[in-house]
Amino acid sequence: MEKFTTFTGVVAPLDRANIDTDAIIPKQFLKSIKRTGFGPYLFDEWRYLDHGEPGMDCSNRPLNQDFVLNQQRYLGTQILLSRDNFGCGSSREHAPWALLDFGIKVLIAPSFADIFHNNCFKNGILPIVLSNKQVDQLFVEVDRTPGYQIEVNLAEQTLSTPAGEILRFEVDSFRKLSLLNGLDDIGLTLEKLDQIRSYERQQQQKTPWLFT
Repeated sequence: MEKFTTFTGVVAPLDRANIDTDAIIPKQFLKSIKRTGFGPYLFDEWRYLDHGEPGMDCSNRPLNQDFVLNQQRYLGTQILLSRDNFGCGSSREHAPWALLDFGIKVLIAPSFADIFHNNCFKNGILPIVLSNKQVDQLFVEVDRTPGYQIEVNLAEQTLSTPAGEILRFEVDSFRKLSLLNGLDDIGLTLEKLDQIRSYERQQQQKTPWLFT
């Protein structure tokens, strides 16, 4: 997992509440357990005018030009701004996989579903919670400013807008440390590899019959 320190990206406004994981990555794409390859199918039912299936060549599919991520001004978006309860529904980890594979590194909303929120941190995505008032203001600014970019500083826990406004956000200290160091659950475990091996050697000496 890549380290997350500071990051600047274009913001796209997805002005909907209660966006569930089936909308983020529909159920027919869940057969694969690889973490990559889901980006073309992100928000599949909203991005395209036809029905998507795994393995389709999305480059020739008809686009829904009204959907925000298909609009020219939001091409290359890496920060997604949305409303309450983003990521609700089933607990599929494919949802953050699809967002990350598309290029989304930061999510901003007034609230997130708990399991989705946890899965984001485990996959290198930073979900930022701001107040409804702050989110409302960002929607206004993004709408009137093409190419609107925000700078995210995880170490300082701040967002910097083009107008120079600094917005602070809260983040769990353990999750913050994991992102700053690029450590997922496996990476965190491997940091204790010496202790794990030492324990296993001790156990083998105490109970050799378990290791035959």
